[in-house]
Amino acid sequence: MADARPVVDPDVDLHVPAQRAELARTPWAVLAAISAGGVAGACGRYALALALPRQPDQFPWATLLTNVSGCLLIGVLMVLITEVRPAHRLVRPFLGVGVLGGYTTFSTYAVEVQRLVAAGAAGTGLVYLAGTLVAALAAVAAGQALTRRLARRGRPR
Repeated sequence: MADARPVVDPDVDLHVPAQRAELARTPWAVLAAISAGGVAGACGRYALALALPRQPDQFPWATLLTNVSGCLLIGVLMVLITEVRPAHRLVRPFLGVGVLGGYTTFSTYAVEVQRLVAAGAAGTGLVYLAGTLVAALAAVAAGQALTRRLARRGRPR
């Protein structure tokens, strides 16, 4: 028998009354922002994949570039909207969840690792598997650090 519990966004804590009330009041605005952003992000990812085509046994540069650049941008975004300047309530759903969520892709990353292994390029798959993780985490940290540094420069002393 199917589970009857509703699916919940992990960014929303329904135990927090303010978040529960916000979701009940305006779910369509948030869903529209996420959807519109997702379309834009997915189109960007697709364009990058078309620009950098590859064979099944070749290193997947397009997906690596997509995921690492998306992680850099999420580092920048989160500093901007949480530390530099408060943002409109739809900025994070649109840019963070929508655009960057649609742009980055864990599923393609996982499938590409599997395809590399299946094509006899297990070494390349292992380098890609570990390299993406390290590069993505470094990109988030770099995006945060760079944005914080630039934000400090822009503030009057």
